Amino acid sequence: MTMKLTLSFAGLLSIIPLAIAQSGAYGQCGGIGWTGATTCISGFTCTVGNPYYSQCLPGTASPSTTTTPARTTTPASTSTIPTSTSTAGLAVAAKAAGKKYFGSATDNPELTDTAYVAGLSNLNDFMQITPGNSMKWDATEPSRRTFTFTNGDTFCSGHNCVWHNQLPNWVTAGNFNNATLQSIVTTHCSTVVGHYKGKISRTITDILFALTDSWDVVNEPFNDDGTWRDDVFHTTIGDGYVALALRAARAADPAAKLYINDYNIENTGAKATAMLNLVKSLQAQGAPIDGVGFQCHFIVGQVPTSFQSVLEQFTALGLEVAITELDIRMTLPSTAALLQQQKQDYQNVIAACKNVAGCIGATIWDYTDKYSWVPSTFSGQGAALPWDENLVKKPAYDGIVAGFA
Repeated sequence: MTMKLTLSFAGLLSIIPLAIAQSGAYGQCGGIGWTGATTCISGFTCTVGNPYYSQCLPGTASPSTTTTPARTTTPASTSTIPTSTSTAGLAVAAKAAGKKYFGSATDNPELTDTAYVAGLSNLNDFMQITPGNSMKWDATEPSRRTFTFTNGDTFCSGHNCVWHNQLPNWVTAGNFNNATLQSIVTTHCSTVVGHYKGKISRTITDILFALTDSWDVVNEPFNDDGTWRDDVFHTTIGDGYVALALRAARAADPAAKLYINDYNIENTGAKATAMLNLVKSLQAQGAPIDGVGFQCHFIVGQVPTSFQSVLEQFTALGLEVAITELDIRMTLPSTAALLQQQKQDYQNVIAACKNVAGCIGATIWDYTDKYSWVPSTFSGQGAALPWDENLVKKPAYDGIVAGFA
């Protein structure tokens, strides 16, 4: 698909919801790493869903509270810290390597940071956007058959349809039988995917977001040992919930590419094998499956050496693959040596994708350490992204460019 790569920063700001003192109905209001409003509009209470996500739900009961650790920045070592020297854009480098895109995740609260948005708006670096939370189940169907798409409409790129986490209480505690839960999954997937049918690429004023035409339909179905995750979907429906969700998504938008997404499948082992076997089973059933997403939340110096061969195993089945959530964290403080190793690690990951024809692109899980999920999740670790907290490019940026070369 040919796309006009022009973007007006002023136009982008016109579609970004401004910060408000309180979160709206069903909006996020807390959780680890959350930097937005922590109170709700009248009639709604900030209710904890899990340590990472609290939501404004109807009710007047005393608010549930969650303690969100303050974001802290661990100073870098006093040794000289290198920065990026490349003048090539990441998306430009990806396109030159024959890939469809290079992109970044983001989320609505970050879009009030004008300096951040200026970087995200640079189409030389980013041609694709993935919403961090705005399209997950608790954000799109907070109560049964009540759908809301306000925040997701800012992005129009699908992440995700069925996931064990960030589910509203009515799903996890509903005690639905098999047939009812199958109906719920079908309704949810078909409604959400159908809402965005034909909107994957959209022009707003003089802006064109170059977004991929894909959906992360099923997210993280396996435990690390390759067994099925014991969530409400698998417990009630069994293995067939995956095919059920994929079929509902295909019926809602026949043109969209349908993915399954997971982490720790980048290395040869039980989990990668389980995903391969699932794909083969889906293909044997005639269930629609177009691709597999690799999350690639790595640690400096520990990038799997078998990553390229694993990618090739999936493309040999006729699928496309993508790096969907890339970051490479380190134990803080960062040092010149760690940053140089991180540069090499990013280069190796991107080169693996470049070397596999069916790997269509890569998305970093936000582009700056300022909004990284890592420090709030992995104590003492961070500095995982190609831009630092001051939006300065790090050597990792050069590593990505070199990986596509």
